Amino acid sequence: MFFSAFFLLFNTLTQPSPTLALGSDTRLYGPGSKILASAQAPSELYSSLVQQKVLKTAQAEPDPAQYPQYTDRTQGEWQYFVPDTWTTGFFPATLYELNTRATLCNLTGQPDWVGMGRQWAAAEVPLETNTTVGHDVGFLSFPFAQEMQINPSNQTAKDAVNAFATALAARFNPVVGCTRSWDTPNNPTLFQVIIDNMMNLEVLFVSESLTGNTTLRDIAISHANKTMENHVRPDGSSFHLVEYNSTTGAVIDRITAQGYADNSTWSRGQAWGVYGFANSACRCSSSLILLCTVYYHTNDTRYLETSRAMATYFVNNLPSDGIVPWDFNAPLDPPRPADTSAATIVATGLLLLARQELSLSPANTTGATYWSNAAMNILSNATQLAWRPDWQSLLSNGTVNNHYPSANNDTGIVYGDYYYIKAGNDLVQMGLATCSQDASSPGPGSGQTSGARSRCPPCAWARSLRRMLGRSS
Repeated sequence: MFFSAFFLLFNTLTQPSPTLALGSDTRLYGPGSKILASAQAPSELYSSLVQQKVLKTAQAEPDPAQYPQYTDRTQGEWQYFVPDTWTTGFFPATLYELNTRATLCNLTGQPDWVGMGRQWAAAEVPLETNTTVGHDVGFLSFPFAQEMQINPSNQTAKDAVNAFATALAARFNPVVGCTRSWDTPNNPTLFQVIIDNMMNLEVLFVSESLTGNTTLRDIAISHANKTMENHVRPDGSSFHLVEYNSTTGAVIDRITAQGYADNSTWSRGQAWGVYGFANSACRCSSSLILLCTVYYHTNDTRYLETSRAMATYFVNNLPSDGIVPWDFNAPLDPPRPADTSAATIVATGLLLLARQELSLSPANTTGATYWSNAAMNILSNATQLAWRPDWQSLLSNGTVNNHYPSANNDTGIVYGDYYYIKAGNDLVQMGLATCSQDASSPGPGSGQTSGARSRCPPCAWARSLRRMLGRSS
């Protein structure tokens, strides 16, 4: 049912487009937007250390099952948690991303990333019927959705996606128009919704594609509409948490649980919003890229415009060093911590947004160039700050939370690493980076590549994007 999406994308991107001067198309960012220099992907994205570190963690799977969430602050060692945790899906999803990397980069002698991904996802199966993660079942579904890209007939994966979608749909309140984020058993009329919830809508669309249950689609659209209306401020910044009255649907308050203040902008929440509104799940099958987005499913340009507005705020409010702070409005004294997880999430979201710009007719080449450069700049700055060869995580300087006395910052974070790897894969698929490994360290298997060039299924549109950015073919 999604095949038409590929042909729309492919036909649009392979048509010659006029070269636009940066800033001549104001569809995506308003006056005063930063003018960004052309950027390159950091080489560390494709270091053999990526595979080596992930493989070492994968081969040390705890028994009974536990999952890495973040590291300690000094040695960079993973801290493990029980399966019934919202971050559980990210490590098995990372293993699937490394299978994608091996395919894209023609890597030989690789471990069985898919087999390890299935093994690590197995402890999630009981969560299909008994979990306390609430709305975050969408994140739990990630490895199963990736499994279906490889084996669409895998019934275990389909059952998991459908079960998690059903669980999320059960949290929908038609009066409020949203899925509930956090349970409030002591106050049943309080209905809390966080911006993060935009990331969980994908499981509803995927399940709809499997079952034909259009109610799931309607729920996702309703939630996106309400989030757009009540979480996003006129300047493109966002509230973290909106509280509704569950019986009337009225907004009670707009506050924060993770940011500096109720009226500030928590960077990871802003990143979830950029990604969520532009979110496309790239389903590669027979060299087809299938879009699965709120924007695609509705053709409602308000979602695209919202992602642009949120992305513009994010880019415009980065400090001069380009390091993503924990909160854009937090005071500088004492120094506010960075959050590299927000950096990798938003970078991946910006690359998705760039592809959405290119799917328009005519293609918004200016927008695609702008967002792609922004993503690579953010990744480069985060890498320069936080690449830690001696840590178990890829990056340090993540902020899980910054609320004292239980603040947890300057750590590696499993979802930060996941989106770091995914961003690297997306850049290769988009033709904006080529795969290479440092010559000093072998890969996890034989560690050898069959060539520096990547396999990029829709190479025509990738070449189009490379031309726009002034890259060689």
